[in-house]
Formats: sequence, C-alpha cells, structure tokens
Amino acid sequence: MRYLPLSSDDRQAMLHKIGAENINELFIDVPDNALLKGLIDLPKHMTEMEVEQNFQAYSAASVPAGNVPFFVGAGAYRHHVPASVDYQIQRGEFLTAYTPYQPEISQGTLQALFEFQSQVAQITGMEVANASMYDGSTACGEAALMACRVTRKKRIVISGNLHPQYIDVVKTMTKFTDNIVVVDDPTVNKSENLLDQIDESTACVIVQNPDFFGNLTDFTALADQLHQRKILLVVVTTEIVALGAIKSPGEMGADIVVGEGQSIGNGLNFGGPYVGLFATRQQYIRQMPGRICGQTTDADGKRGFVLTLSTREQHIRREKATSNICTNAGLCTLAFTIHMTLLGEKGYRHLAKLNHSNAVKMADKLKALDGVELLNDTFFNEFTVRLNKNAAQVVEQLVELDIIAGLPVSRLYPHNDDLKNDLIIAVTETTSEDDMDMMISELKEVLSC
Repeated sequence: MRYLPLSSDDRQAMLHKIGAENINELFIDVPDNALLKGLIDLPKHMTEMEVEQNFQAYSAASVPAGNVPFFVGAGAYRHHVPASVDYQIQRGEFLTAYTPYQPEISQGTLQALFEFQSQVAQITGMEVANASMYDGSTACGEAALMACRVTRKKRIVISGNLHPQYIDVVKTMTKFTDNIVVVDDPTVNKSENLLDQIDESTACVIVQNPDFFGNLTDFTALADQLHQRKILLVVVTTEIVALGAIKSPGEMGADIVVGEGQSIGNGLNFGGPYVGLFATRQQYIRQMPGRICGQTTDADGKRGFVLTLSTREQHIRREKATSNICTNAGLCTLAFTIHMTLLGEKGYRHLAKLNHSNAVKMADKLKALDGVELLNDTFFNEFTVRLNKNAAQVVEQLVELDIIAGLPVSRLYPHNDDLKNDLIIAVTETTSEDDMDMMISELKEVLSC
C-alpha cells in the first residue's frame, strides 16, 4: 500500500483554497514530456531485506571506475583520495557541527570553510573565494549573472570550447532574464576569435582552461583587450589539479574564476555530489554569490571566524538578492581541504606533474597507432583524438572488453557530424602502464576490423 496522509476530501479542499481544479494544474509549468506517466516501474511492496537485495542488484550492474582501465574525464576525474580523508570527514566534530550562522558554537566548521577559501584563492591566483557552490556548472552560471550585475550589461559571450553542459546551465539560469547568451562554435584544434562576438552591451566572456577538448590557452592578451572595453573575463577550470602545473587564471588577468573541485578529496561517486569553486577580485566581493567566511578577533582578542559581508536574510530576497544559493557543499569542501592540506604545495605540484607525464605517455602510444590522430598541440592530462571510425561505436566495443576508453564527443554534440569520430581521453595518476597497454592493444584490434 502507498502511504498517503491526506484524504481525497483534504486534497480537494486545499485545491479549492488556491483556486486549482485538480493536482495537474500545480505542474502546468513543467513540460509534458518531463512528467511521469503513472507509477515508477518498481515493486509496490517489499520487506527491508528484499529492498536491500534489490538495490544491491542494481548497484552490481554499474562498473566502478577502479575496476577496469578507465579513461573518462570531461569534467569529472578519477584521482586517488587518501584513506585519511574519509576518516577525517567522518569525525563527530564535523558530522554534528551546527549551522555556522551561530559562530559561538560553530568555530570548527567556520575555520574549515575559511581554510578552504584560502586554498581556492591561492591556487586560482585570485584575492577572495567563497565557501563553495553546488558544482562547477552552477558556479559558472552564477559567474555569468554576477558579471552582468557588476557591469550592468546583458550580453554573455561564451567560448564554444566551454563544457557543453556548463553552457546548458548558463542558458537555463538566464532563460527567464533579459540576458543575451552568445555561444561560439566548438573548435577542437583551431583558435577562436571571441573578440568578434563582443559589443558595447557585453558583460563578460566565458572561457575554459584546459578547455573541453583538453587544449591549454594563455588568456592574458584576451583579458587585457576585454578590460580596455570594461568587459569581465570569466575563466572556468573543470580539472582543478591542472592549476598545480599551469599558469593560474588570476595571473592571466581573470576577473572571476570558477571550477569543479571534485578532483581533490572527492571520488567520482557516479556523478556527485561535487563541489563548485568560486573566486574573484576584492573589488567585486559584494557581488559574489554564496557564503563568505571571514577571520576576526573576539572580545578577548582571540582569533575567531564568522560569516561576513553576506547576511542570511539577503538570500531570501528573491530577485533583489545577490544570489538565491544559500548553502555550500560543506562535506565536499571539507574533503577538498583535508586532501589539499595533506598534499601541500609541493605535493599538489607533484600530483599535477604525474598527471601530465602519464597523459603524454598515453598520447605518444596512441599517435603510433594507425587510424588515430592526436588533435591537441598542448594539453594537461586530457586530450582529443580523431579515430578512423565512429568514436561512440568504438567505445561500445571496448566496453565489451572491460575498457572504458573515454568520452565520445558525439555524446554531448549528437548533431555535429564533424565531431562524430572524436574521442576525449583523460589520464591521471591512477592510470597504470598496464591500463595503457591494454587500451592500446584492444583499440588497435577494433580500429583494424
């Protein structure tokens, strides 16, 4: 039996009170194709033990990244997370910590957030960072809206090499605003001229480094040209380990930096939860979304921490609010901070060096194969190859051989035939020589058939 606490008469009385004929009118803004038709195809009643067994069977159908040679990246990356990270985040002090709105009883949580902000500001080369966002894509959307507030302009120009799902989120977040979103075409191995897309109404230009296809770009010259026109540069980084090896966005002149912090301290987890990073210049701090934790001294002169600048109430002011995000990914930020602390600057840079070294080794092996063309001149730990066959079909054949070969670009660009043979491959410190050789051996066979 389904548990429904309200009777039919109760529901009718409630509908009558708000002037609705039936329950369907409550969902009138939801597209019909997104509505569930009938009940979900699940057993209607099971014992607790049966439910557990059922979900174990569902879980067994998935292939964890650590069980097979794994080369998927494109915004979420497999890295080694030290066992001490999981141990520390499960300590009672963190699990039972109270909301940081009451600083006198939440100093531990506030200090952890402050340390997280400090780490993010340092690696991005920026002056201030917030206490995290939900993930990198929503942070990107918030950055676009923030740039429009700062400049009081409406046009948002987006690089075609920004992750397509990030582009979709920006479009979704601006759907009911008067902002204009302009997106360039994706270019795997050609440079973009984003300056052709801007005009006097442009608030910001959004770029990614390394980009969706793995290319590395120095945006210093672009930043200078944009600043002459009073346009902000937003730089996105989906693989935060890259900042241990490449020029930081802040050094390039970025005004806002957003990214996905999943790579540090957080596993793939079949898609989440993740942690969004957000940093900016001091002059824009009042327009930055989310929480900001600050350091202060108490009445006795002792070091203390508080939420600052942004009040709790501002998040519920609807359209007048800086942002309607009023939380942070606390447990994920804690994992990030612990892992980053364990690494230190030397370890962080060494981790980045290992990633790049392994990626170069894999790229060299692939270049030696017939039917494979490397499309990147420079890259960090991810690159794009063009195969002599449909990449999605090749990936499916390799899956049957227990190899997850990468992301076919056509999965995210299904209607672009120019990209149908392109495959994005990510290589991290977790990729062994045996993984590489197995992939090369089986790919050679598949491509020759």
